[in-house]
Amino acid sequence: MFTINIDKECGCFKKSDFENNKGFENKDDALIEALNMVNHMNKEFCQKHEFMFSENGQNFQITMNDRAKAHSGCCGGGHCG
Repeated sequence: MFTINIDKECGCFKKSDFENNKGFENKDDALIEALNMVNHMNKEFCQKHEFMFSENGQNFQITMNDRAKAHSGCCGGGHCG
């Protein structure tokens, strides 16, 4: 059994039709679904988070990190404004 696991379920994930810990009999089906999920989540969710895929044996892990803010050119030293 191959499983897709989401490490942290953000609000967008909870509102979506995606399922956490979804199991598959076939590795290729699980891999295709996991990659499609990551692609959709990175393009269609609210853009507060970035989702990344990794494979560990029979587990396909999707992790979530805060998305880096766009850099305005300011160094953050407090003297640009």
